[in-house]
Amino acid sequence: MTLKCNLEYLIQLDEQHLHGGVILSEWTASIVRDADTAFCSGAYLSAILSAQAAMECHLRYEYGDNGNQKSTGFYELIEQSPLQPKLRKQLHEVRRFRNRWVHVKEPQQDESLLARPEYHEKQLEEFAKFTMIQLRKIIYLEQCI
Repeated sequence: MTLKCNLEYLIQLDEQHLHGGVILSEWTASIVRDADTAFCSGAYLSAILSAQAAMECHLRYEYGDNGNQKSTGFYELIEQSPLQPKLRKQLHEVRRFRNRWVHVKEPQQDESLLARPEYHEKQLEEFAKFTMIQLRKIIYLEQCI
């Protein structure tokens, strides 16, 4: 997708999911801007990682850590937040996909990346689209109408 197409895609998502007003922490807003910039630039892995960080930040802001001294991870935040089961499942998909790219178990096994870079880039692009949808669902969850 081109820069213009990616930006239009995000605008369409905003129009589809935002029906009122929302309050975001400045941290969340900053990370969302970074995720959007990465997505529009075609840096799909960066967009996925930043979007996941923004969702985690917003869930922590909106629903808190339940007074835990130790910071709650994304998995726990998903489980503790009052989310619909379908959205909870989709966030776990984002978490698992992100973990495969962040916690590479066998970096020596890179033949597929070398032999089929277009396949992996397309996979990242498609999953980045999915992730940007989930990001909008999370940050627009508690709207003031």
